[in-house]
Amino acid sequence: MMRHFFFLLVAVLCSEDIACGQFQMIPAPVQTKRILILNATAHLGNGQVIENSAIGFSQGKLDLVADARVIRLNMSAYDTIIQASGLHVYPGFIAMNTTLGLHETDAVRADDDIAEVGKYHPEIRSLIAYNTDSEIIPTVRSNGILLAQIVPRDAAISGTSCVVQLDAWNWEDAVISAEDGVHLNWPLLSMRKFEKGKSTIEVDRNYLDERTEIEKFFKDARAYCSANTHPIADVRYEAMRKVFTGQMTLYVHADETKALREIIAFKKAMNVPSVVIIGGNDSPLVADLLREANIAVVVGRTHGLPVFNDDAVDRQYRLPSVLHELGVSFALQNEGPMERMNLRNLPFNLGSAVAQGLPYEEAVRALTLTPATLLHIEKRYGSLEPGKSATLFISSGDALNSMTNQVQKAFIDGRMIDLRSKQTELYHKYQKKYGFE
Repeated sequence: MMRHFFFLLVAVLCSEDIACGQFQMIPAPVQTKRILILNATAHLGNGQVIENSAIGFSQGKLDLVADARVIRLNMSAYDTIIQASGLHVYPGFIAMNTTLGLHETDAVRADDDIAEVGKYHPEIRSLIAYNTDSEIIPTVRSNGILLAQIVPRDAAISGTSCVVQLDAWNWEDAVISAEDGVHLNWPLLSMRKFEKGKSTIEVDRNYLDERTEIEKFFKDARAYCSANTHPIADVRYEAMRKVFTGQMTLYVHADETKALREIIAFKKAMNVPSVVIIGGNDSPLVADLLREANIAVVVGRTHGLPVFNDDAVDRQYRLPSVLHELGVSFALQNEGPMERMNLRNLPFNLGSAVAQGLPYEEAVRALTLTPATLLHIEKRYGSLEPGKSATLFISSGDALNSMTNQVQKAFIDGRMIDLRSKQTELYHKYQKKYGFE
């Protein structure tokens, strides 16, 4: 009986895999043919625009980025020519500080791999938990987001993030940077409480103790890393070595003005070469200090409510443009409610910032070259330049505008990826049902 039950169970599981398989896109094969995209408006990611561009690539790398009107093209050198007059080409957008692939369904606890038990564990790596079969990933790619920084959450030090490309069989194939930085959650200075429909803010009395504990951990880690030999290795401190040498970035999650000031002082006191603020809601108030310390800010979504009751109603929309005017380097992230599902709307958050004064090409930079630079992958990704990866997409409209963006084709390392998703399959299914095709 057990043998028959086993074969029945295998048959049921296989049938479910087949039924669900239509939504699991097969990763694209390695590029073998030379491709030329002609006459599109190319947004290079570095602030420059070419209105009638010629973009060629082979073996996964860009070999031509030029104005088609001023160069002599050898059309026969390319196997495939994409006529893109009236269309727009962008470098692949990069999502920072996301839990994409770490948790599929909020209501299902068993598939939650965002956080680990414990308070200080920089040795925890998000990469090995990243699920390339997440059904959310294709919906994100459909709006031009082709790379992502996968970040563990919670705890004082939540672990080490990685950078992946979003078209792979498994995490081994997806990885671009296995360990790009350690994430420190700075303690909150205050707590917001809601009672009888009103919100009040109270000082967190544990703040000083928690900050002192963090400082002690870093001092102990630095002392450990300074020693030549150890009778017993400490995996936590070993994971901090590259933070102290600058090979990995220390990402500090914080928003409040006082916390930002203390983080800047902390960077200097602990002699940490590379620090990036995640959140930084009050960063305009310390812009001079951030510039002086060479600290960039990865701000939160613009599609959100102001933090305080006396904030201007459009404060979140204007934050990127304010930082640009103040000369603070910034990128954008999407942490918050329904984070993974809403990640596909990340470009449209910057579209709203453009409506509030942020120059358009600076908005594109905040999704491409700036995050690539912060993630230390700018030599390969983040802009359309000869020699870099052919990771880009073609849109029929403005990629930062939800009303006009329609990604026609997308390439990761020269591979033309499948832009279908579970949502598009259902869309076409019910088009047929109701006779709209």
